Order: sequence, then C-alpha cells, then structure tokens
Amino acid sequence: MTDTKTTELPGYEFLKYILENIVEDKKALSIDARKDDLGILLTVKVGENDMGKLIGKSGQTIKALRTLLRIVGGGDNRINLKVIEPGEA
Repeated sequence: MTDTKTTELPGYEFLKYILENIVEDKKALSIDARKDDLGILLTVKVGENDMGKLIGKSGQTIKALRTLLRIVGGGDNRINLKVIEPGEA
C-alpha cells in the first residue's frame, strides 16, 4: 500500500462530482478509495432511494461510469468501481 491521500487518487474527484449531481441524498453518499497492487478500488455507498439512479436502466449508468473511469485512469492506473448495496457492511 502506498501513502496517497484518497482525494489524490485518479478518478476520485471525477466520480465524486458525477455522483453528487446524480443522487438526491448527498448525506448518504460515501466514496472510499484504496490503492494496491491491482490498481485503484473506488467503493460507493448511496441511499436506498438513489440506488436505482446509480445503477440505471439495465445497468447502463453504472456501466458508463466504469467505462469513463477506465478512460480517466489511462494506461497506468486500473480503476475498479464497486457499489455497496444499502444494508451491506
């Protein structure tokens, strides 16, 4: 593990900006970023009412976010996006 601040990791600020404009309950929004040997893992938690907006119809919204994060990461950084369902730890 490296000693990098969460906000300095590629994709964090981009994802935060997008999600703050998608979700209604901004207090329930939580983004955790970790970097390891496999790349960067962004873990997102949203409120129960915003889960449908995050996933989108047939998963189109989350798929688009993952594609954009892959572009933001470029060739050097692999960025993965994980969504934690409400009620999960």
